[in-house]
Amino acid sequence: MRTTIRLSDDLLCRAKKKAAEKGRTLTSLIEDGLKIILAEPQRAQHSRVHLPISKASGGTLPGVDLNRSGELEDRMAGL
Repeated sequence: MRTTIRLSDDLLCRAKKKAAEKGRTLTSLIEDGLKIILAEPQRAQHSRVHLPISKASGGTLPGVDLNRSGELEDRMAGL
């Protein structure tokens, strides 16, 4: 069967060069590439993961002011 495909100039040049190096036609090279891709097993579709929602309460430790990053870094370094 005949068909028309569009390839970038670079890809076409590289494919022609590879076919010539292997002593093959461009058509046979493209056919083999398609066979390889089509023979790959289909990847399973992953379902969406539902993460649990924390029911913890609380907040920052006494004396921690989130607006003062320097003090927060000092506190974290001491942990």
